[in-house]
Formats: sequence, C-alpha cells, structure tokens
Amino acid sequence: MVIDPVARRMDGESVRIAKDVLSAGAVTKVCLPEDPEEFARALARRGSRRPVVVGDDRALLRAVSVLHRRRELDACALSVVPVGDVMSLARSLGVPAGPVAAARAVLDGVVRRRDLLVDDSDGVVLGTLHIPPPAVRQAPQVRAAGLADGPADAAPVGAGAGREWLRTCQSLVRTLVTRPPRTVGGAGPRSSRLRVEVDGETVVDLDQPVEAVSVAPGDSGRAQVQVRPLSGPGAEASPVLAEGRTVTVSGAHFRYRADAVESGPVRTRTWTVREGAWGLVVPGDAAD
Repeated sequence: MVIDPVARRMDGESVRIAKDVLSAGAVTKVCLPEDPEEFARALARRGSRRPVVVGDDRALLRAVSVLHRRRELDACALSVVPVGDVMSLARSLGVPAGPVAAARAVLDGVVRRRDLLVDDSDGVVLGTLHIPPPAVRQAPQVRAAGLADGPADAAPVGAGAGREWLRTCQSLVRTLVTRPPRTVGGAGPRSSRLRVEVDGETVVDLDQPVEAVSVAPGDSGRAQVQVRPLSGPGAEASPVLAEGRTVTVSGAHFRYRADAVESGPVRTRTWTVREGAWGLVVPGDAAD
C-alpha cells in the first residue's frame, strides 16, 4: 500500500480508514513516500505484492506512468483508494467514492483491462485529453504588498495615525492595480488553427478554426476523437467525430490537459492507443 503524501496531509482520517479496512482483509505492507522519487522506488520494490495507491488522480497517473516506464504494466494490476481533492478520473474509471467502499473493492473486486494513450514523448493518458485545456477560473487578485484588500484595522492597536496612513495607501494601490478588461457578455470562445489527423487521414485542417479537440481511449484499441469547429454568430457547428489507433495534432503552439495535468506548449503531438495496456481493480459490477 503506497500512501501518497498529499493524501496524508489533506485527509488523514480517510487514509486511516482505508488502511484499517485493507489491513483487516489482507496482509499489507505500508509505504509512506515523501516525494515522487520515493513513490517510484516503492512501486519498483513491490516484489510479488499487488500495489494499492491511496491518493488522488495525480497519484494514480504517477503510478501508471512509473509502471509504464518500467514496462511492467502488462504484468501488474493497480488498485486505488481515492483520497484528495482531484478524484473525478478515478470515479469515471469505476472506482467507488469513499475510503470504505474503495478499500472493499480492492479486496473483493476484479481486474478490468483498459486502453491507454501513449504519446510520442512516452507520456500516458488514462482519461480524456482536451485541447485547449478547460478554462481555469481567474484567481482573486493578489494583494499588493499586503495592502490592496487588507482590513482597515490591520494596524497596531493605538496607532490611529497609522490606520489613516494605511487607508490612504489602500486607496492609492486600488487606483494603480491594473484590472483585467471586461468583455460584454463574458469571454468569447478561444479558437485555434490545428491539423487533426486520425490514422493518417486529415479530419480538420489548418484552414478551419476550432474551439476544442478531445481525445479519449476507447475500449477496443481505438481512440475516440471529437473536434468542435468554431461556430459563427447565431450558429452552432456540429462536432466532427472520428475513431482510430493514432491521433496527431499539429499547428501553432498549443497546450492540452489530461488526467488533471496540463502539458505544453507543443507544436505537434501524436498519441497511440495501447489496447488493454493496463489493469485496474474495480467492483465486479463495474467491470461488466
């Protein structure tokens, strides 16, 4: 059982519950890595034991990546108990929510083989990748020198003149801080000019701006590709769908997001489907 350090910091109680359930049902060896290098060493030294990852989607991705680089995915089935703040991938793969249900699935579940997307830099994708990455909500404006939005009573007690000076500084900072421009009706869709090829055939070329591209591993050795062309005012363009074993995206520098990780910018990237490349333990009904 490899317990990710982020899971231990964020939700120690769920980690304890998972450890108690697993220890009551099987002989376990607990590993507590402190960084990605120790995490990789713990997996490499597992021997004949079945690895169980206690952590979020990033920990699951890290485990699959380590075993892929070691070329040990074929002979190893992974189990995961989702703990953390990013767990949508694990749930989409059929892993139960909650430490008790997930730990029981580790003990009583079955192995389901899954397709894997492997890119031309030997990176792996377990779920759906998106180009461009989903928009991230803008973070609140950072306080300038701790004053921009600070409370007026932040000055020491009894420093009345200091408080007046602080209010003056706050007003000055507010006038100097550059605010992002507002757009009428919200931000418009971002578009890119990309060439998307599936099994060597061009699906969308550079002359067609696109709003988004998504690629996901299927269940039969073929990736599922969806391209959304840029639609005009008052119109909605139909998505372009395709399936194939290799997907190449090229054009202007672009970023993409997959499995809670953003990558890029790159000018071209090719993903190839590896059919049944990795195994995940899930409840019996989820494997049907």
